[in-house]
Amino acid sequence: MNYKRKNVENIKIAYIGGGSRGWAWTLMSELALAEDISGEVYLYDIDFEAAKNNEIIGNRIRNVNGCKSVWEYKAVKTIGEALINADFVIISILPATFKEMESDVHTPEEYGIYQAVGDTVGPGGYIRALRAVPMFEEIALAVKEYCPNAWVINYTNPMTICVKALYNAFPEIKAFGCCHEVFGTQILMKKMLEEDLGYQNVDRSDIKVNVVGVNHFTWLTSAYYKGMDLFPEYKKFADKNYNEGINCDFGGHLNDCFTCFHRVKFDLFKRYGYIAAAGDRHLAEFCPGDWYLKSPEQVEEWKFGLTSVEWRWNDLKERLAKSERLISGEEEFVIKETGEEGVEQIRALLGLRNLTTNVNLPNVGQIPNLPLGAVVETNAVFSDDSMRPVMAGDIPKEIYPLISRVCGNQEIIAEATKTRNLQLAFSAFVNDPLVRLPLNKAKELFNKMIEKTSEYLKEYKC
Repeated sequence: MNYKRKNVENIKIAYIGGGSRGWAWTLMSELALAEDISGEVYLYDIDFEAAKNNEIIGNRIRNVNGCKSVWEYKAVKTIGEALINADFVIISILPATFKEMESDVHTPEEYGIYQAVGDTVGPGGYIRALRAVPMFEEIALAVKEYCPNAWVINYTNPMTICVKALYNAFPEIKAFGCCHEVFGTQILMKKMLEEDLGYQNVDRSDIKVNVVGVNHFTWLTSAYYKGMDLFPEYKKFADKNYNEGINCDFGGHLNDCFTCFHRVKFDLFKRYGYIAAAGDRHLAEFCPGDWYLKSPEQVEEWKFGLTSVEWRWNDLKERLAKSERLISGEEEFVIKETGEEGVEQIRALLGLRNLTTNVNLPNVGQIPNLPLGAVVETNAVFSDDSMRPVMAGDIPKEIYPLISRVCGNQEIIAEATKTRNLQLAFSAFVNDPLVRLPLNKAKELFNKMIEKTSEYLKEYKC
């Protein structure tokens, strides 16, 4: 496909997980604000009624005040209908249900293991990966059949392993993983520039950062604002706010689950001299379990939150109620900037702008001291039908042991899911820094979690 001849008023986007009441609405809002592109969004979901509801909601947006482009939303019953001749594919799915996620997050608590999120690493993240990979292999093969030249954007966690699965199943796929966690750290530095240094109206995108690491455990090895090195200022900022923390309500989340006072970030900076660039609840899960996640009381001391599955159930009920109001017309869809960059990436790939931003891609040398082929997170340059990873350099020696251990575990899990080998998966499970258990207890926990999600693991062998 030659995007220089592509009609940007007739784009086809396939949305896998199109019944979403979160990411789908975010996409709708951002597309409505993109005045130089338009087209069709095909919504595919195993819950067809949920996709049908989003079709109704999406098609009403063109009449909402502030809408700058016209998109037609269509719910379809098969993945082939969604993908055929698609220009872009967006993946945002829940691998299984909240029932399985409840086990991912809360079964380890019976063994004294607490997870703030439980969807990326740790016991929950690895078990979730076992379920997710077969689904992503099916999606990749469907892309190969119906739209092999499409650009594929993944939002699903565990991001690293899901992106790896896409490339394992279809090596020529043009896929990348998209995550906003680095943006939150840029917004923290924007706050520093405005409140401590007197700058006004700082644009997050003007804070230029070099990103290294793996998803949700990203680090900045440099940060500049209009030529000014921000590391010396960040050190003062971290020292000043270390004890009490500082609140930045990035993304509109400000509650017990998503509150972040950045104390974990500041602590990691004091330990290692580099800026950890993700939300504290994610960063904590990559560190030894007694640093930040030993108990709910310790979590409270560090001023971040544990995202319980009970909270997710309640949030879903609220979203379902909102969906009904949007469908009935009782509530009008609000178009707003969301802080996500998926649509900006689409515009760049269509040749409408240039963009440099952080994405998750297989390592082709952008981080030389991590394994080739491992999915890593660095900046990449987006332009007309092109995405090129930026050479980020080696992981600094101070943080290399932390990141290489995580990367190694993720590589093991990727191989275990590819070969459907539970014994291999356990070797990563027991090596995770949150699993501070004797071997027999770790095995007991692993078996218990496998049993609770066994419906989705029928292809696996011990």
